[in-house]
Parts: sequence; C-alpha cells; structure tokens
Amino acid sequence: MSNEVETAQQEMIEEFQFFDDWMDRYQYLIDLGRRLPEFPEELRTEENRIRGCQSQVWFVAEQHGDRLEFQAISDAAIVSGLIAMLLRIYSGKKPQDILDTPPDFVAALKLENHLSATRSTGLHSMLQAIRRFAAEAVEAG
Repeated sequence: MSNEVETAQQEMIEEFQFFDDWMDRYQYLIDLGRRLPEFPEELRTEENRIRGCQSQVWFVAEQHGDRLEFQAISDAAIVSGLIAMLLRIYSGKKPQDILDTPPDFVAALKLENHLSATRSTGLHSMLQAIRRFAAEAVEAG
C-alpha cells in the first residue's frame, strides 16, 4: 500500500525519465526552481536558514490540519530546483507518511552522481529538515 509521498516520488522519477541526458535534467531542475512561489522576505531569517547548504536556503514548515505545508527558496538556480522537487514530494503530506517513506528518489534519479558534493550535502540537509519538521509534528500529536 503506497502513501502520497511514495506516489509523489514515483511521479518525479517518471518525469525525469523523459530526459535522456543530464544537461536536460539540469535545465528541467532550473525551470522547476524558477516556478517556486514567492518566499516572504520576513521569513528569510537566520532561524529559517538551512545549515550545510553552500548557497543560501530558507525553509519553513506549517501544519494545516493533519498535513505539513513547506515553503522554501534559495539564491542558487539548481538548489531552487531541488527545493521545488522536495516541495512537490513532501508539501501537503501527512507527517507520518513523510517519516515512513525513505527518500528513494535520490538514488533512483542518481542525484548524488550528478550533483556537486556541496549540493548533495545541501540536499541531505534539506531532507533532514523535512524529516525533523515531520517528527516534531508527530510528537506534538
């Protein structure tokens, strides 16, 4: 029985399979990042900044009912694309589903092979933040 997070990961993997080479995939990532919703200036605080990212990344979570909504932005094009991927997969999902679902899309898309070491570290920092927000929401009940 798959949950919404697994389904969203699978859709992302299928989307990327349309592109034969990594130059096209990078372009697609950049395009995704360009379509991120505006991120409020007042949320660009030190408290909302993700550590471990080479570029500036701000990430916030809000709980709406039994779901977590994420907002994030970066000052780097590729990182913004990674954020857009993460928001598509995790935003609007149930915290327990987030915790129950390993981020298999990272390996399936071979992201580690194609991202610089610092971007890979940043991606993992963002994934850790998402899991931390989900764990806090589950604990809060």
